[in-house]
Amino acid sequence: MKGDYQELVDEISALLGEPATLENRDFGLIAFGAHDSDDDSAMDPVRTRSILTRKSSPAVRAWFEGFGITRATGPVRIPAAPDAGVFRDRICLPVRHRGVVLGYVWLLDAEPGPSHAQLTAAMEVAARIGELLADEERAGADLSRELRAALTAERGWQYDMALTALRTALGPDAEGLHTLVCLAPWPTEDTPSPRTIPGAAALCALPWRPAAGPPLGQGAATGAGQGRQAPGPAGRSGTTSGPGSASGGQASGPGAQTGYGRQASGPVGRTGAGAGRAIAGAAPDAAPSPYVPGSAPTDGGAARALAVLVRLRSADNLSPATAAATRLRGSAVAGVATPRRGLAELDTAWREACSGARAALVQPALGPVAEWAAIGPYRLLTALPPAEPDPAVRALLTPAHTELARTAEVFLDHAGQAGRTAAALGIHRQTLYYRLSRVEQLTGLDLDAGEDRLLLHMALKAARL
Repeated sequence: MKGDYQELVDEISALLGEPATLENRDFGLIAFGAHDSDDDSAMDPVRTRSILTRKSSPAVRAWFEGFGITRATGPVRIPAAPDAGVFRDRICLPVRHRGVVLGYVWLLDAEPGPSHAQLTAAMEVAARIGELLADEERAGADLSRELRAALTAERGWQYDMALTALRTALGPDAEGLHTLVCLAPWPTEDTPSPRTIPGAAALCALPWRPAAGPPLGQGAATGAGQGRQAPGPAGRSGTTSGPGSASGGQASGPGAQTGYGRQASGPVGRTGAGAGRAIAGAAPDAAPSPYVPGSAPTDGGAARALAVLVRLRSADNLSPATAAATRLRGSAVAGVATPRRGLAELDTAWREACSGARAALVQPALGPVAEWAAIGPYRLLTALPPAEPDPAVRALLTPAHTELARTAEVFLDHAGQAGRTAAALGIHRQTLYYRLSRVEQLTGLDLDAGEDRLLLHMALKAARL
């Protein structure tokens, strides 16, 4: 950015034949043109102090502002005042953007002085400087409050007001091309400065709501009876677990899992009985299972995500967003929404970004930075509200049957091809066939039937969430 300012100041110096200096509206030095060391008249105490200390004194600022430069829209000529340390006449070119003064370009005036055409050309360069200063000012602005309000407000007038506030704060950038990035779990309420993240328009930390329901971490899991099912017919079976927590996008407790809630074909009653027998024989310290919410190791129940609104140049190039996610994420995963122009669908973009993060969290092959457009079936699964798993698969989702659940998922991921599945799992085909028969016994599903396969596949994917 500084190089851009220097080039523009040098351009004005060349246009007017005099060394120029650029200061912000607080009279802080930004850039200055080369001065002739043999020409003592090119410097006076005020200019020397400005260059050496990179700022002007309050008295000098007040003196120059007395000539109306804060309101001027064109060049202002200021006479010399030796008693104030101003030995040479000045020309001030106000640097404005959208009617707001953001800085000043200063030149020493001498007879015969620049022509009207030269000054007009210099003012055009000053306008380009104004665009840069405005971009830098927006990039440095802390819009975390406005972004957080827009992402957490309920649909209706509150959302409309929050969106209007964010749109106003962003200015013209609000109608540009953006995407949202979700980084989760985010370990702190603090957020980095947007200035440190190229392309970032705003950042905020907020409670992560990976699915419909309470924010992550609301209600701590007790672990008692987690994933357990009372014996009895599947249609009537209840759960004994209490309210659960969610961490890193995983719901806690059977009642918080994501699933279709469809009744399975086949002898469902047998499934319920099988579930009861499975729990009775399960070890109390069964190994953690990715299919049982709350049983897998977590980061301690972090309940926050970091939202990053990223400016894009092209809808076909998400590299500014993926670069920002990679730079920020640390141990977190990230989801990236599809690009959109303007802010009208900001809430939808946030859901997509959260879905991408949830998918990356449970399916490492998609991450650590997952674009919503590339997460396949998780686009559908992450959009579903929390629900109990289908009765047919409840027994399979207990810690005692993690190996069987994994086998079934890999089998279905490989389109039911036994050879590829056995190779992926590193087991003999006969072992695979035995495990698949056990899956059929536990679930009452027929793995030769397409709809049963679909039910089981989606239930297993949903259970990871």
